[in-house]
Amino acid sequence: MLNKTYPYYLANEAVVANTDLEVTDKFSGEVATRVAMADAAAIDKAIGFAVEAMPAMRAFAPFKRQAVLEHCVKRFRERYDELALALCIEAGKPINDSKGEVTRLIDTFKVAAEEAVRIDGEIVNLQISPRANGYHGYVKRVPIGPCSFISPFNFPLNLTAHKVAPAIAAGVPFVLKPASRTPVGALIMGEILAETDLPKGAFSILPAHRDGADLFTTDERFKLLSFTGSPAVGWELKKKAGKKKVILELGGNAAAIVDGDQGGKLDYVVDRLAFGAFYQSGQSCIGVQRILVHASIYDALREKLIAKTRSLVMGDPKDEKTFVGPMISESESKRLAGWMESAVQAGATVVAGGKVDGAMFEATLLEGVKRDTDLYRKEAFGPVAILERFDDFGAALATVNDSDFGLQAGVFTDSLAHAHRAWDELEVGGVVINDVPSFRVDNMPYGGVKDSGLGREGVRYAIEDMTELRLMVMRETW
Repeated sequence: MLNKTYPYYLANEAVVANTDLEVTDKFSGEVATRVAMADAAAIDKAIGFAVEAMPAMRAFAPFKRQAVLEHCVKRFRERYDELALALCIEAGKPINDSKGEVTRLIDTFKVAAEEAVRIDGEIVNLQISPRANGYHGYVKRVPIGPCSFISPFNFPLNLTAHKVAPAIAAGVPFVLKPASRTPVGALIMGEILAETDLPKGAFSILPAHRDGADLFTTDERFKLLSFTGSPAVGWELKKKAGKKKVILELGGNAAAIVDGDQGGKLDYVVDRLAFGAFYQSGQSCIGVQRILVHASIYDALREKLIAKTRSLVMGDPKDEKTFVGPMISESESKRLAGWMESAVQAGATVVAGGKVDGAMFEATLLEGVKRDTDLYRKEAFGPVAILERFDDFGAALATVNDSDFGLQAGVFTDSLAHAHRAWDELEVGGVVINDVPSFRVDNMPYGGVKDSGLGREGVRYAIEDMTELRLMVMRETW
């Protein structure tokens, strides 16, 4: 069960300002808890505190930052079950997936603790000509300044961690807006951070309605905005962000290619495709949406994947047998159902699933989906996948690239040549060989191209964005 109410965190301190934000149990639809909601005045104060905290954060030694992160790891482990249940309730995420996300939360903070003491510089050889003789160059990384973070509903623990943990490691104060539908995990994170000796103003965690949170984007006191969410919102925020650096982790309609040499491995391939397409009710920006299968094995894979899709248990996310829980809202379920119906009217066939009941959307597989439909062109962000066949590997690569998105892609192949060709030619941020594009380890560079965003996450890469290079030139004699 969740607490009856949760405060927000302003300049490291819990504030019981109100109980204005209702957070529902996404399976039952009932109000599970109430959360304090920040107004514009509170957000403005938080930014001011972050600016004031900058000198103290800059002086907060790397070993102290590491100690804060290690404390978080310890407390996350102690509160593992509480965090998992909160995630299951507020996001509707099946309990096994919720436990997996808590594990990744811990991993991300562990990596950040290690990286906190590795933020090194370099010596630059300036003596490239006689005029520079006797001059020496030194470069170090310094914190960029106060940062604004906006995190999404679908991974409210780990995607928040990918902003918060690098910020602490880099020594930057931050103000975080968690998703209004799933704020509880971030507030528990704030409770744990408040136990540490971070300088006052180092962090604020403020749930706020989107239409009242313009300061997260427009305020020039922020030196970086990191947003994870929908492309439409992300690109609009970039327009409003002014001079600050902007990092965008947006959507995708990820594809997986199954090469013709995979006939002997279909059980493994099908298991991974089903996981990638339907885990977390498909609400992942790197969820498998398009499945391209070589014609020589298409029929065999199709039969196995249909059977696997039909076998997935849909129901209460608190039940450990459940694989497919509710989508985040009934409105999202209706939106996806409309896209599916339009695709069927245009000639597609539903070969597995297709039933919709409120926010519950059955794991669904279609084939014959036209490439100009919303279901094919846009991000489904739900438990729907599309099957299509190909004859030529190069043509399959071109099909994957025929997208406005470019986050990650998966390629199942035994051919080293095909693996390298995919790595060379696919217009994505990451190519995963012999697994689904949904695969992510929390220290790897993660991000996309085209409408999928700007910049990279993964702790070390986020730290690079949250710091700036500062050069010192020293003349040997004068």
